[in-house]
Amino acid sequence: MPLLGLGWRGVLAVPMTSRTRFLITAALVCHLLFAHALVTSQLLSASSRAAPETLPNISPALEYENVTIRAVTQENKGPVSKLHGKVEIHYGTHTLHADEATYNSDTSEAVADGHVVLDGEENDEHVRASHATYNTRTEVGRFLEVHGTIGMHMRGTRLMLTSSNPFAFSGKMVEKTGPNHYVVYDGTITTCELPHPKWEFKAHEVIVDTGRNAQIYRSTFRLLGIPIFYFPYATHPIEKVRQSGFSMPDFGTSSTRGKILGESMYWAINRSMDVEVGAQYFSARGWSPHGEFRARPSDDSFVDLNYTAVFDRGYGPERMNQGGEEARLDAQGMFFHNFRGVANIDYLSSYVYRLAFNEVFTQAVNSEVKSEAFLANTSNGFFNNLLTERYQNFESTTAGDVISITHAPSVELASVDRELAHSPFYWSYDVEAGGLSRSEPRFSTATLVGRLDLNPSVSLPLVFDGWSLRPAISLHDTLYSQQLLPSGTLGVASSQPINRKALEGSVELRSPAVERVFGPTALGRKWKHVIEPSAVYRYVTGVNNFSSILRFDERDILSDTNEIEYGLVNRLYAKRTSDEPQKCGPAGMPSLVVGGPAPESPVPWEQQAMPEDASCQPEPQVREVLTWELAQKYYLDPTFGGALVPGTSNVLAATIDLTGIAFLDAARRFSPLVSRLRIQPTARADAEWDLDYDAKKGRINASTALLNYRFGMFTVGGGDAFLKTPTETAILNPLPAPTRFDQLRLLLGYGHTDKRGFTGAANIGFDAHLGFLQYASVQTAYNWNCCGMNVEYRRFALGSVRNENQYRFTFTLANIGALGNLRRQERLF
Repeated sequence: MPLLGLGWRGVLAVPMTSRTRFLITAALVCHLLFAHALVTSQLLSASSRAAPETLPNISPALEYENVTIRAVTQENKGPVSKLHGKVEIHYGTHTLHADEATYNSDTSEAVADGHVVLDGEENDEHVRASHATYNTRTEVGRFLEVHGTIGMHMRGTRLMLTSSNPFAFSGKMVEKTGPNHYVVYDGTITTCELPHPKWEFKAHEVIVDTGRNAQIYRSTFRLLGIPIFYFPYATHPIEKVRQSGFSMPDFGTSSTRGKILGESMYWAINRSMDVEVGAQYFSARGWSPHGEFRARPSDDSFVDLNYTAVFDRGYGPERMNQGGEEARLDAQGMFFHNFRGVANIDYLSSYVYRLAFNEVFTQAVNSEVKSEAFLANTSNGFFNNLLTERYQNFESTTAGDVISITHAPSVELASVDRELAHSPFYWSYDVEAGGLSRSEPRFSTATLVGRLDLNPSVSLPLVFDGWSLRPAISLHDTLYSQQLLPSGTLGVASSQPINRKALEGSVELRSPAVERVFGPTALGRKWKHVIEPSAVYRYVTGVNNFSSILRFDERDILSDTNEIEYGLVNRLYAKRTSDEPQKCGPAGMPSLVVGGPAPESPVPWEQQAMPEDASCQPEPQVREVLTWELAQKYYLDPTFGGALVPGTSNVLAATIDLTGIAFLDAARRFSPLVSRLRIQPTARADAEWDLDYDAKKGRINASTALLNYRFGMFTVGGGDAFLKTPTETAILNPLPAPTRFDQLRLLLGYGHTDKRGFTGAANIGFDAHLGFLQYASVQTAYNWNCCGMNVEYRRFALGSVRNENQYRFTFTLANIGALGNLRRQERLF
């Protein structure tokens, strides 16, 4: 967030490279790009006037060393020239204008009166005064009753911004103490339109360095002329140079946290590294520190470390302590010989802490914590990876009720299909060697369980007359240093090695696609329908010790199977018959969607820039409007070689490669019918419906429907997620769990992020099965030309852990910063 007080925070620069400046200003900022002429009534630059050479009755120009003088009439007496009417004194890249002036060529001193204007080209300085004394050689002088701008240029009646942080200032007196240095006394500074700015800093003294920043001393921040805050010292950046300092304070209110007051400090360590640390105080709960470290060592590498915590005094009548801490590290870099290193590490001390204090609903209810770090190399179709990974799933809010699976440094080697010598056969391999561990309540393995998994395969792809046939054979040989022995409900890990061996054969058959192009055009498009049938026979044998295999990941759920998978894919294409650009209006809110995250930048803190003409991006000539996939399996071996355990949910390799929804709790021949329907007629409209229908039980196991549509200034979306699970969700978790979930989500938005005037959005999440509102958020914004207000109401209802109403706001000043506690990454738009 931009900082006010002692500094400004911006993009990290890569040493010795040119980087695009990153506007940290919040999304609702009233950018001057949309402003009318900032000082049309007061400050007209020289470029908006007729050139002196074209004006009649002007005396011939006098030229001294590096100085040119023009006026309507001139009186010259020795080195002193008295100038009358439309006076212009040109020196270097500056021009001094006035009605009357006296200039001494020996001392380079000028005394100017009446409509005094000083223009500078380098930083587009534009200073207007009633009287000035000025030295053109030293560029030192004094101006009275001053209004000025920096970083703006008038071209006719159009205002052109020449700086990323333009601003205007005024003062009773201004001293120019050097080529790029001004001191303003008893004045103001703002980025709003004059003469009636929405906000301003009224200061006793302002020191302006046109190449860097403006330092403001003993100032009051005024909104609509009303004093709001007093600052003993503050800065305003003129160029996007990161500066250390304190941020503007943030405050708000919550029904569970009480009054909220926070502050943070920013330290720009160097051009490619910075730190922000701060804390919030919750009057009803306690202190909440936070911090972030960022670094950009090079163009293709970054480090981002975030930390949050709450030292909780207790919640509810029982004063339940919900405090905790979370740290996340995201890092990436390229190394020698095309090696890529990535680290995504997340540490969470307590699931209750995430539920109680995370501000984003989807993150708050996420019970999984995933961490991984790897060094990978991919070249010539070979993949080599050194990996360490940790997975945690909090089963409940009870302390210690968590499943933890760790992959100690493991080595993975794999390849794509490659031609075997000069034969028609192709070969590939998949090898993994490493150490693992698993722990959960009442069960744990050794600290390090060794596993070596070898999977070579050979295939023979055949194509004839549009048909495709691919028989393949694979060997599976996996060695474990421990095995699972029956004992109680969960079993016990025994330090007896076990070897699992299996032979897998498969035949994949794809027929020629059936297609039809429809004759007449409809909706300005030609239409084409394509049907792609396929079938796969798969046979696995040799897994006679499935119940003794410890479960860590998908490599451990291989079982015997004898199955046929058949499917059908329908595709509907539309081809535009005209090359003319499509007519379209505003973009709406592309980041406000149901069922998908907003576009993310490869670097965590850099927001994806929205193109200026995002609403009218070129449409593809051919669009796949509809895709409908249908698939099902027939199991010739309904017990999977004895691996099936009736009465509980079984997760096998033969089921998860069809659907991620568990359905196997008894012997069966047919799997559920899996349907995946996607519709996207335009870039602004898309719908999706994923359905698992179990004909054996006569019910829907899972259904997820999503719809997003943007038209004009409006954005609408909706979704429904339904899930029906077996009574017992897993053999390793005998605790009762809900068997039915049905959640609705609706959203509505009007306007867009940078829209002048009113913009608003609403988002709700409703539990249709239990009949209560889980989550709701309403955000409204109103943007002026140089500032904006964002107000949000947010509601969380997460059982006994969290029942909270939040009221948050942000007041943003263009190119200055934001005051409030509604953070950019937590907003709806």
